[in-house]
Amino acid sequence: MDRWKVTALFGLLSIVPSFPLSAQDTSNIDRGVRIGIIYRPGVRPGFVLLPRQGSGLDSARAIIARDLDYSDRFEVITLPGGDSIRVATALPVRGQPRPAAGSAGAGNAAGGGAQAAALNYPLYQALGADFALDLTLAGDTTVATLHDVIAGGVRRTIRARLPAPGQPDFRQATHRVADQIVQAAVGTPGIGATRVLFVKDGKVYLIDQDGAEMQLVSASDRQAMSPAWASDGRRFAYMEFQAGRGQLFLQEMASGKRTSVATTGKALDFTPAFSPDAQTLAFSRATEEGTDLYTINLKDNCCLRRLTVGRFSDNLSPTFSPDGQRIAFVSTRPGLPQIYVMAADGTDQQLFAPFDYGVTGSSNAPEWSPNGQSVAFHRDVAGTLQVFVLDVRTRTVRQLTSVGRNEDPTWAPDSRHMAFVSDRSGYRQLWIIDLDTGRIRPLLQQSGARLPAWSPRLPEATSSTP
Repeated sequence: MDRWKVTALFGLLSIVPSFPLSAQDTSNIDRGVRIGIIYRPGVRPGFVLLPRQGSGLDSARAIIARDLDYSDRFEVITLPGGDSIRVATALPVRGQPRPAAGSAGAGNAAGGGAQAAALNYPLYQALGADFALDLTLAGDTTVATLHDVIAGGVRRTIRARLPAPGQPDFRQATHRVADQIVQAAVGTPGIGATRVLFVKDGKVYLIDQDGAEMQLVSASDRQAMSPAWASDGRRFAYMEFQAGRGQLFLQEMASGKRTSVATTGKALDFTPAFSPDAQTLAFSRATEEGTDLYTINLKDNCCLRRLTVGRFSDNLSPTFSPDGQRIAFVSTRPGLPQIYVMAADGTDQQLFAPFDYGVTGSSNAPEWSPNGQSVAFHRDVAGTLQVFVLDVRTRTVRQLTSVGRNEDPTWAPDSRHMAFVSDRSGYRQLWIIDLDTGRIRPLLQQSGARLPAWSPRLPEATSSTP
């Protein structure tokens, strides 16, 4: 393949000059913290992690507290220091008067002790808390007791035997406890036990959603690109690039074992995408005749099927709808690359995301949200890339970012958080935005990251080091 062809294909996903805009997006980072009773409660419920000194759970507490904050579901309350607030009040014995609010009685019930205790609900309600979490140890079991402060009772008790801090599964096991706490409070699990794949210096890396535990996962000396997760979180696909050709590989998360995808590697095959049942892999293939979309049956590692026929246009970057019935993709048939959609068998191809000739430029890197309601992508606006979101039902688009250059969006499994690449801080790094609150935080403060892919909620078997 000619060198210009390769350059042009990857140019669809990258470099344009940076030009700052002013719109919805700002560079302010909302830390989501409120202190004591001076905060005026907002629409999110207040959440407080009860103080426990010397409990042996400092590492777990720190991870869970960060996960609750990063869930963006709560207003996190920071309690005053010292011993000015007691955790609980002792329950009265029948026939004896109830102790006054604020007296000692350090929550032995949560820790499995003999003396029952009740949380001082009026106190924490006065502090603005809707929920209070108590973390204690009962033998070798971590007990997370979620209190509904408004209702004045325990919402849920979660028990888990966590590995020791520093063990391979400790962080992911703790993240899973945090996700259960979020689900108990608001009805939807958190995103603590998730990770993000991304490309840096031609290698694929993995990082926890809270920015910890970055590790290399592509073990080849060849250039790696386009990582994509399988829906079960147990494996991922990516492309290795060498001598103008791209071969697709599947890699197991737990063992690191990788296998090549049949019929790939003789042309430039790139941007793999799993179907929701992980039985089919869609990808782009570039030849001298153009770029088109294909699928292959992963179960049998066979049965190549062509979905598009370019005829002087390129078609690339597929992404499946969560029901597996449709594929959104990029096509140059309007002239500049734009977002199209078709049935999963390649029929009924049509423009998906509307655009204005002369006002907005090329659109690339679509990704369907896990709830099926939206497709994220980046688009050239006034000479710089910005992240947009397409409403699948109404087919209207809205611009999500405006500060700096922003590209390569990828959805979290909750369909409200999104990771993307931005140079808003002066260099290209990974950021996370919560679409409900607008809060933006850095995920990786290292330059050169690109092409992130957010995992589904990960099962326990995938948490070991690849």
